[in-house]
Amino acid sequence: MDRMLVVVFDNETKAYEGKKALLQLDGEGSISVYAYAVVAKHADGTASIKQGDDSGPLGTLVGTSLGSLIGLLGGPVGLAVGATAGLAAGGAADVYNAGVGEDFIDDVTKTLVPNKVAVVAEIEEDWTTPVDTRMEAIGGIVFRRALSEVQQRVHEEHVAAMKADLAQMKAEHAKAQADRKAKLHEKINQLDSKIQGQLQKAKDRREAAERKAQAKAQLLKQKADALKAKAS
Repeated sequence: MDRMLVVVFDNETKAYEGKKALLQLDGEGSISVYAYAVVAKHADGTASIKQGDDSGPLGTLVGTSLGSLIGLLGGPVGLAVGATAGLAAGGAADVYNAGVGEDFIDDVTKTLVPNKVAVVAEIEEDWTTPVDTRMEAIGGIVFRRALSEVQQRVHEEHVAAMKADLAQMKAEHAKAQADRKAKLHEKINQLDSKIQGQLQKAKDRREAAERKAQAKAQLLKQKADALKAKAS
């Protein structure tokens, strides 16, 4: 199952130990790490990326969700991007793009307080024990959330609402007087443009998701081939 993982540590040294353990689990085949970053929370509420995975196209694709989550963890003051620019989130960071619920963000931010450091990652794991055991031994507090389909549901509901408004406007337009028709016609065109824009965004997201899935499948195959070669 694909999940967002956040492990909060007391300091940067522990966080780097956590990152190393996470990558060791990946190397052992216990989990698959698609992208990660070490994120420090500062006294002013901002977060900076101390270290991240910017190796190759998969990191770039996954960075959309991961970067959005990091941006949310940066708080209202904003995100200060550190050494790794590849996972910058900026203003596009929100719950929609991160693929997790607001309750998850709330739970993490209550623990990721100033001067704490977290390992944030998108992973695939079949069971939680390997990660929990390693991270808890280092002193990490683990948060995880399955990447949801909430984006698609919200999008469909939003477009459906706009289409309902459009249908009502068209019905009013058919019965309206000449002066009112012109105003309604302008509003109809504006709303129709918004709907088309939303549909295009949905198409772009589907295509990005397909590319991401293909990249993940390729990565998993490479790992499986490597383990097979090592065993033979």
